[in-house]
Amino acid sequence: MTSPFLPLIDGFGRVHTSLRVSVTDACNIRCRYCMPAMVNSFLPQSKLLSFDAIERIVRVLVAAGVCKVRLTGGEPLMRPDLDQLVSRLNRIEGLHQIAMTTNGMMLAGMMDRLVNAGLTHINISLDTLREEAFRQISRRDGIERVLQGIESALKTDLVVRLNALVLRDINLEDCIPLVEFARDRNIFIRFIEFMPLDADRNWSQDQVVSGDELRARVETTFGLLTPLGRSDPAQPASDYGFADGRGGIGFIDPVSKPFCESCNRLRLTADGKLRNCLFGREEWDVRAAIDSGESDSRLYEIASDCIKNKFAAHGISTSSFQQPERAMYQIGG
Repeated sequence: MTSPFLPLIDGFGRVHTSLRVSVTDACNIRCRYCMPAMVNSFLPQSKLLSFDAIERIVRVLVAAGVCKVRLTGGEPLMRPDLDQLVSRLNRIEGLHQIAMTTNGMMLAGMMDRLVNAGLTHINISLDTLREEAFRQISRRDGIERVLQGIESALKTDLVVRLNALVLRDINLEDCIPLVEFARDRNIFIRFIEFMPLDADRNWSQDQVVSGDELRARVETTFGLLTPLGRSDPAQPASDYGFADGRGGIGFIDPVSKPFCESCNRLRLTADGKLRNCLFGREEWDVRAAIDSGESDSRLYEIASDCIKNKFAAHGISTSSFQQPERAMYQIGG
């Protein structure tokens, strides 16, 4: 069947096939690289994009070539009945991957419902195995709940990956134990550089631990890593394998080695705004169009305009860079 919409291609020839959907800005922890210690209020349910609206937007974008959706937050599992949204997305022809990024704390009790609904991939944040460091980073207790969530995911057929963000003064010492944890379970772990998206605006280059530095530390312990190439040219991580074939490791380096030239991602915030870059300062209000009764063609036009206005790069390393007004939890990871 011929699609009514052309592919979403920006001014630099990048074809957009990946959509990140934030379903809530709410979270049950307060990670310092994402959120403030105190949040006055999260978006009320009435301000969140409804499942009907999310499904409609995804259908339009899939018709324009999007084939992967990742559910984010905040903490996506804070959104009630999330498995119902997964089930609705799973019925969209042409959508090949439904993924989720989560802190894992609520995962154990919801795993079966999500898998049965059609979730295919899951990334679980794990920055440390130590409760003390977990408390320093997240300003909450709960590492055991995260570990329970990981183990529940490993009992399924989901593609499971771990995400770790290293802050030099807090959890740099944890990188080797985290790699060992992942290797013991024969899964991938990816290290993500600290980005200027924290709500407290305390980001500094001094706290960033580059992928190259972490890779050198890992190779000191485990031997030389073997580049695995990119199964998807647009994936943000540079992946490596170990000599013994157990597990794998990736480095996502948006600060030290930006990968903007291959970016294929479009973002939908929990309150219904489209964004063409995690670090962008402009948004396109697709919810307003839905509330006004606009057609699917108009929704496509809004998305297309968003993509056509995408910059070549986020410009973190330039003197003109300005941190976006919204923090990570308000945009969607």
